[in-house]
Amino acid sequence: MPTADSLRTHRMFLLRKGTIIMTNNPRYVLGTEANRIFMASETYELLKFGKGFPAPNGGSGWLNADGTLDPSHGVETWITSRMAHVYSIGDMLGYPGAGELADAALKGLTGILHDDEHGGWYAQVFADGTHAPGKVCYAHAFVILAASSALLAGRPGAKELLAEALATYDKHFWDDETGLAVDTWNTEFTELDPYRGLNANMHTTEAFLAVADATGNNTHRVRAGRIIDHVIGWAKHNEWRIPEHFKSDWSLDLECNVDKKDDQFKPYGATPGHGIEWARLIVQWALSSFANRDGARPYIDAAEHLFARAVDDAWNADGAEGLVYTTDWNGTPVVTDRMHWTAAESLNTAATLYAATGEARYANWYATFARYVDEHVIDHEGGSWFHQLDGDNRVIGTVWPGKSDLYHAFQSTLIPFLDPAVSIATAVRNAA
Repeated sequence: MPTADSLRTHRMFLLRKGTIIMTNNPRYVLGTEANRIFMASETYELLKFGKGFPAPNGGSGWLNADGTLDPSHGVETWITSRMAHVYSIGDMLGYPGAGELADAALKGLTGILHDDEHGGWYAQVFADGTHAPGKVCYAHAFVILAASSALLAGRPGAKELLAEALATYDKHFWDDETGLAVDTWNTEFTELDPYRGLNANMHTTEAFLAVADATGNNTHRVRAGRIIDHVIGWAKHNEWRIPEHFKSDWSLDLECNVDKKDDQFKPYGATPGHGIEWARLIVQWALSSFANRDGARPYIDAAEHLFARAVDDAWNADGAEGLVYTTDWNGTPVVTDRMHWTAAESLNTAATLYAATGEARYANWYATFARYVDEHVIDHEGGSWFHQLDGDNRVIGTVWPGKSDLYHAFQSTLIPFLDPAVSIATAVRNAA
């Protein structure tokens, strides 16, 4: 692990380089009533926008820009799981009809998306009943997240779904020897793809923390820590730009998708948004794993360093506001589009780091991101958030057409106001 002093020195240098657009508008200032009202109204508006997600045979479709379903996507496990998670939380918040909507998503996970023959969940089932090949760790991690949130909301069948999801994950995806998750199997779970990736491991970390909080079983928190130690080690030796892609022996594959730089799930180079998202998960894990801040401090320092590197590389990197999607390994922008999920995670992480450190710079970053989201990302006329903007902050849909789901945006309206040591669903239940 790096020393605390060395991390702080470099972190402060990076944050001084970052351009923070200061604002005194209370709508964007963390801790003000105006900001809470702003975000609470967004929580409500997002839940309202997404109500049309249920597919005819259960599960969630992909939402168009107007909230209708895009039939070309069929039903997908990761989208369905995210909507089950969101509306389970909505149910705990008292949103009318949210429980029934969560159940509609869960119906997809126990029905059309479930592989009754080989176990696990298909990644995608199309309108004609055929399914995409393969079993994907990313999707299975979201099933765990959905089931843990549904369990807290008291939804029917959630306990059984969670038990099956964890058993399936343990059998096929968790590699206890390395302390990391593998990525993709064939449909029958007989052939493992050689690709290894951190995106699935990031959402595995999120799901493991959620399970630990929801059930009180600390086994999965310990596993999350093993993943986190790997990530910090790789990032530290790569100037705090997190390597995303690996070969079967977990050796770096830094040129992965060099010919498809804007890939939806495996883009080339560093993804600053993931550095920001990892920073929040690391803080959450550290605060929940150590009895005092002395134990947590090296991890919080590492999270600060990841955040600093990401905003230094990505914010205003091409002369326009927003965080670029990817950079090369020197920090030069590669894909300059702005993704809504990066902005959402930036709100979460800035608020979490402020709660963990008390340093005003993070409150300033939160206000900067909140203003940007309000001015560019929220669709104040059509509802929900624009999922992709170009380098001039104009709406496009080359990577993320429509407004697929609510997960990232919805969470960013709640996480900044909850206990940073606790997963969102458990924190909402505890606050009720």
